[in-house]
Amino acid sequence: MNIEPGYQQTLDYLYSFVDYSLTRGFRNLPEQFDLARMAAFMEQLGNPHRSYPVIHVAGTKGKGSVCAFCTSALRQAGYAVGLYTSPHLEDYAERIQFDGQPIPHEDLIALVDEIRPILEQGTKLTTFEITTALAFLYFARRGASAVIAEVGLGGRLDATNIVLPVTAVITSLSFDHMQVLGNTLAEIAAEKAGIIKPGIPVVLAPQVEEARQVVERVAQERGSPLIQIGRDYQYSLLEHNLDRQSLLVWKTEPGMASDDPERRTLEANSAVKLTIPLLGEHQVENAAVAYAALQTAASRGLRLDQEALQRGFAQVSWPGRFEILQREPPVIVDSAHNRDSARKLAKTLETYFPDREVILVFGASEDKDISGMLAELTPRVRQVIFTQSFHPRAIRPEELTQLALPFGKPTQIVPAVEDALQVALAQADEKSLVLAAGSIFVAAGIRQTWYNQIKER
Repeated sequence: MNIEPGYQQTLDYLYSFVDYSLTRGFRNLPEQFDLARMAAFMEQLGNPHRSYPVIHVAGTKGKGSVCAFCTSALRQAGYAVGLYTSPHLEDYAERIQFDGQPIPHEDLIALVDEIRPILEQGTKLTTFEITTALAFLYFARRGASAVIAEVGLGGRLDATNIVLPVTAVITSLSFDHMQVLGNTLAEIAAEKAGIIKPGIPVVLAPQVEEARQVVERVAQERGSPLIQIGRDYQYSLLEHNLDRQSLLVWKTEPGMASDDPERRTLEANSAVKLTIPLLGEHQVENAAVAYAALQTAASRGLRLDQEALQRGFAQVSWPGRFEILQREPPVIVDSAHNRDSARKLAKTLETYFPDREVILVFGASEDKDISGMLAELTPRVRQVIFTQSFHPRAIRPEELTQLALPFGKPTQIVPAVEDALQVALAQADEKSLVLAAGSIFVAAGIRQTWYNQIKER
């Protein structure tokens, strides 16, 4: 029986509700979000989100990778793990994963059919709120013993913020979605810090001081222990290659001088070596954040041994993040879609491919800092190929060409993502590489094209 038509009808039904992720120029949305509405909906479903421990992860960049690390480690420790993330790369079902597998299409169809009577009574619930509820319900039905939930947007008013987690996590903060979250890092940090619950510990990635102070203040006000990477946990990169990198991470010894020999001995003895397949210095930071989150969760009952944690980190998979699809000529896809992530991408390129010119395949959503991203990526670029993903908010390549004029690089327009990859490969030689970036949707399109059209050649 072909269930795909029914699956597509189910997705069409979900998208028939308000979906701000598809809305061009969405502005002043905080008043549109209401956690009371979400809480009432979950009450009707029996509050499934209360039936398992949750690690709740917010942030601008890195939160998906931290979720992936935590999920992989807990699965290695024997937990039945639900993972909720957004957006997806290729299939909507990827957002709701249980034990490493996306929700089967037939299960998503059945769950949506089950909750239709509630939704059709009349509701202001959004697509994201409904999907979040479906995820929590699915995890409960499958008997999840742990759930990792990624915040969709912001934190304070995000649909996932109905959970009472064992540990909260805030990853790297930078400028994104300013029209909703605020125009300063302090305002953005305040929205992200909205996931901090009274008495619940929060793990904080290294931050700009302006943002760090806001999170520290909120944690103090709510009596929540604050575990900071760079203060309470330290990490150090050991080595890296095109397959993997390794790091040491250790808990610091409070109350002892940094040059105290006893402190150095204690910390050296507690250091754990982690090997990860995700590349880039920012992924080393994400691994350290995930390690601290798991250690904090372990102190609150979500226990796992070091060997399971190390196996999980070594086996983690998180596609579309400096993912090298082929080695010669190198084809790399990355989901960088703000200036800070583009800066980290450029740094990672310099680390792994210092002598290669870049043929950049670039597309972006209209609400992003496109000039900022191009400023970070174009210094090593030989040619820019502008393209456009299927997403409703994708900016037209003709507009991208105008935005690129100040950078003085040769540009061309190839509207279809699948054609853009072919054009880029035709221009690549032993001195260059192909990089696709600017949008997770462009990264997804390039990946799909490469696997469908290029890999088997």
